[in-house]
Amino acid sequence: MTRRARTAVFLVLVLFLEGYALNLFAKESQSPYGPLNDEEKRVIDESGTEQAFTGKYTDLNLMGVYACRKCGAPLYRSDDKFPSRCGWPAFDNELPSAVKRSLDPDGRRTEITCARCGAHLGHVFLGEQLTSRDTRHCVNSICMVFESQDSKRLQRAVFAGGCFWGVEERMKNLPGVVCATSGFTGGRKANPTYKEVCTGRTGHAEAVEIIFDPTKTDYETLCMYFLEIHDPTEKNRQGPDVGTQYRSGIFYLDEAQKKTARKLLKILREKGYNVQTEVEPFRHFWQAERYHQNYYERTGKTPYCHTYQKRF
Repeated sequence: MTRRARTAVFLVLVLFLEGYALNLFAKESQSPYGPLNDEEKRVIDESGTEQAFTGKYTDLNLMGVYACRKCGAPLYRSDDKFPSRCGWPAFDNELPSAVKRSLDPDGRRTEITCARCGAHLGHVFLGEQLTSRDTRHCVNSICMVFESQDSKRLQRAVFAGGCFWGVEERMKNLPGVVCATSGFTGGRKANPTYKEVCTGRTGHAEAVEIIFDPTKTDYETLCMYFLEIHDPTEKNRQGPDVGTQYRSGIFYLDEAQKKTARKLLKILREKGYNVQTEVEPFRHFWQAERYHQNYYERTGKTPYCHTYQKRF
């Protein structure tokens, strides 16, 4: 092959790869909710603001997850939404690493954007003392899509099985799992700290919230795996961690999850396991402090009390 021919082949290959990359990027950046309309572009792409008290989510009080309108990434959970009477949906916490903060062009406010795609969401305000977290994410409804528990795209599951570091690490890389968050549930105190939960007096269990894509996995698969990465026969402990905060529990968000959990525990009992796992209705998930999120990934350590053992 002549030098000219080799050069022509090289150029064709470069053009092909560039076109493939652009096409791949377009597919990755395409919204699962369809293209933005003109008003959505004005707010999301041009950092605009919808008129106060006009957004469809301002007063919504249902259980679920709020996702980015532009890319579909989960941003907020309904547990962290509160009535601020400001005219826009308000949240006092975001999902770990889901929202980016930066100085607004006006030099006074702090803008919040989707960490995945950069879509404008609104602004965050501190020091207003509206909740115990003293934080208000003021978000445009038009920038989000609410996914309820019966969503075909994003659903939630909550499990407690000892130290949440290990449960989160084992669950987060399963096919279909969008994100896993360490936190607390099943207790009495609002927004408890890790130190408060460690006393055993708040009634909470260390738990992990799973947000998953029901088109790629299902609740039964997740629940079975959860029962195989910790010891469901231990009561109020897991390995070296002892106390009611380390209890084994499945916190169901709907009747279908309740039915599935009870079915799986019945199978284990029929196999001879002395199951101690509690099945409780889910009420509220309190996200743990930032330093607890992705603990093993950040530290490079290995989970010490969560190993896989086939039981089903």
